[in-house]
Amino acid sequence: MMAMKEPSPFLTRFAPSPNGWLHLGHAYSAMLGAQKASQAGGQFLLRIEDIDIGRARPHFIDGIYQDLDWLGLDWQRPVLLQSTRFEAYAQALKILRERELVYPCWATRREILAAIADPATWPRDPDGAPLYPGLYRDLPDSERKRRMWEGSDYAWRLDMKKAVQWVQKNTPQPLTYQELNPQDGDGPQTVLATPAAYGDVVLARKEVPTSYHLAVVVDDAFQNITQVTRGRDLSPATHIHRLLQALLGLPTPDYFHHALMRDPQGRRLSKQAGDSGFRDLRQQGMSREAVVALLPPPLGEGEFLIPQV
Repeated sequence: MMAMKEPSPFLTRFAPSPNGWLHLGHAYSAMLGAQKASQAGGQFLLRIEDIDIGRARPHFIDGIYQDLDWLGLDWQRPVLLQSTRFEAYAQALKILRERELVYPCWATRREILAAIADPATWPRDPDGAPLYPGLYRDLPDSERKRRMWEGSDYAWRLDMKKAVQWVQKNTPQPLTYQELNPQDGDGPQTVLATPAAYGDVVLARKEVPTSYHLAVVVDDAFQNITQVTRGRDLSPATHIHRLLQALLGLPTPDYFHHALMRDPQGRRLSKQAGDSGFRDLRQQGMSREAVVALLPPPLGEGEFLIPQV
């Protein structure tokens, strides 16, 4: 009798960007991931997503370590910093280039906006951004080579139509993933991925030689992540991630997208909005127990959760 394959050890991760202080929403996400790892007898990893080297700051990285340690969390060392992994992302992009599934794009934001006839009716991706209008997608190879030789800035965009066709031809099963925390609360669901809704997404730029989408799937595979635990605001991006996993031959983890924290006025917490870090609360003298009590169940007794994005 053939021996059954042992299930992979449970591994999840908390992956903040070091461009601001962690707020209570981050505390909720990190502690929820650590709790799930503990319940499954697995491991909780910390990853620093610092690919945007222009905005990443060393003191924010130190602050992440300090804040999570204060919360009582422990994680595997050494911590993976994405800024040390650019060669791995370049290799992944090379695979897509060799399959002619990406193309160089010189379009500026101004050009893209000018090409959109009516912004009010133009189709938008699940995040609300206007779909890329296809500039430079069908540029002749000779013109692409000339522009690249000249050294002008460009981005690498995924040719979504070709990518979807490649998966349909080379993957026998439909493109799906497991969502462990669907918004309707009916339990784990198999979700059919529909990445075409995002259009020709950017996978790398000259100043940042990768994108969140490319780096996250490469690193989740590298770290053998079995469950991605993150906020529901990133749920739509999973469709792109599932496509890239299929294109690159990478494993697909399960996904647990938790609800988001909000302030008493109903606005979700955000570093970009300047929300204070929970370190401010502890510097004001609040204990760890008091801060955790502010978090919603199953961690604390707070009520400020956004049930849906």
